[in-house]
Formats: sequence, C-alpha cells, structure tokens
Amino acid sequence: MTYLLGVDEAGYGPNLGPLVVAVSAWGVGEQWHEPADLYDTLARVFSRTPRAGRVAIADSKALYKPRGGLRRLEHAVLALAPRVASWNGLVDTLGADPDGRQGSLPWHEGFDPLVPGDASQAEIDSGRARVVLGCASAGVDPPTLAARIVHPLEFNQLCDRFDSKGATLSHVSLGLLRGAVDGLAGAPVYCVLDKHGARNRYAEVIEAHFPQHTLAVDGEGRAESRYRLSGPSDITLVFRAKGESHLPTALASMTAKLLREVAMAALNQYWGARVPALAPTAGYPGDAGRFRADIAREWARLGLEEDLLWRRR
Repeated sequence: MTYLLGVDEAGYGPNLGPLVVAVSAWGVGEQWHEPADLYDTLARVFSRTPRAGRVAIADSKALYKPRGGLRRLEHAVLALAPRVASWNGLVDTLGADPDGRQGSLPWHEGFDPLVPGDASQAEIDSGRARVVLGCASAGVDPPTLAARIVHPLEFNQLCDRFDSKGATLSHVSLGLLRGAVDGLAGAPVYCVLDKHGARNRYAEVIEAHFPQHTLAVDGEGRAESRYRLSGPSDITLVFRAKGESHLPTALASMTAKLLREVAMAALNQYWGARVPALAPTAGYPGDAGRFRADIAREWARLGLEEDLLWRRR
C-alpha cells in the first residue's frame, strides 16, 4: 500500500487565536505513480467547487467565506472524519490537543458546541456514504485525519525556541507528519505540503524529525522543494506553492480552517459576553489590535497572562 498525504495550516498570520496544522492520509495501493491525481481517480466523489452529488474539497480560502458560515467546511471534513457529536469530541478524535492545553484557556471552559453547527447531519451522512462507496470502487482507502492546535502561549514559546514563526510552522508541520507516517507501518509515502511562506529550504527541519532516515535533496526553488527519505520507510516530501491543488493537502487545509474558526468562536463568545457591544474578530493584524484594545480593561481586571491571548510574532 502506498499512501498519499497532505499537510496544511490555518492561522499562520493572525495575532489572535491558534495556529492549526492538519494532515490527511489516503491509501492508494501500489498502482499509484506521480503525477496521478486523486481528483481524477475520485471524480465521482469529489469536486473542487460545490456541486450536486459531490463532496467539495479545495483550498479552504476558496470554499470558506465568513458570512457564509461553516457549512462547506463541515460538509467535507465531517464526512471524512470519524463521527462525533461535539467540538471537544472532534478535537479528541483528531488528536489536536495532545497536552490538554486548551483546558487552560478561560474561553474554552464550558465551550463544547454541537457538531455539525451549520451543515445538516443528513447531508454529512450522505457525503460519507458517497465517499465510502466511491473510494471502494476506485480501490482507495478513505482518509485518516489528524491535526495540531497551537494556542498563543505555546506558539510564543515555540517562536522563542526556534527564533521565528516560520520555523515554528515547519516544526509543528513536520512533527504532525512524523506522527502520521509512524502509523503507516513503513509503507511508502508521498506527501505534499503547502510551502511555508517564501522559504525554499527544508532539509534541516526534515532531518530533525526523521533522524533515522537518509535525506536526498532533489531540488529547492520558488515553485517547489522536493526531498526523498530512505530508511524505515520511503518518503517523498514536496513543499509546493499552491499545494492545495493536491486533494489530500486541500482536505488538510479545510480541516485546519474548521478547527481554527470554531476556536475563534470560543474566543469571541467569551469576550463578547464580558465587553458590551464588542465586535468579533478574525484575529488578523489590524483588527486584532482593535479587539485587544477593546478588551484591555476587562483583561486587566481578570489578571490574565498576556501570552494566553496575544501572539507576539
């Protein structure tokens, strides 16, 4: 069995809320060879745009708009993840909070909304049935999903440790990928990761997370950087601009975005209940500063540590 993996993030740029990284892993048998495309193999199941009778999977930026709610994200992610009833169940089943850090955040105390929130369970169940039948017909194993939520306090600690937020993203991504690869019993892996900003060179961070493998650099450039690992398993890693064109990476993008948006709902709900007429925030620079100023008095009254809320990089 060969596995196609994709890794992507949501929330790299904001000052508020978590960075979330996700991975999806698909078993495709031994017959798969690059550049075969899962969008073609599973054309009767998935589409890049919303379409009747298909599950839409694409870059989360293409499918999610704040005013449109979470329906499109939920329709895909919840049809492909194990069935859960609530937010905490989703976090647990994806292994997204392995150290239980979420419990230290006041805005997550008692926050456990039902899942799905915007999509209907009926449309998710219909999508799940289509995925199971379509994947079986194509000889593809439905994906396994995992994620990692990095809240601001940990994000700041990692940035201090690795000296940049770009390096932090790379280490979180490769750590999550390593965990996924370890669960595949030495099977060959082909993984596409969306490039980490303008960075072209990843050999050092790859070797840090795969020390038992031998690394070969096949090329490093603006369009993509490509690496081969040999050892306990054979792994091809491709860091690609617009990596979400690879279906497993697009699903990772949607998974990360869904988790990030629900985490932001917790933050906005908590502070909105304490600061009258507070406008919610998506957490990005500019508006994040406005939100921080609006809650400053209540923040000081509660005596909360600043790093619980504010990402310094």
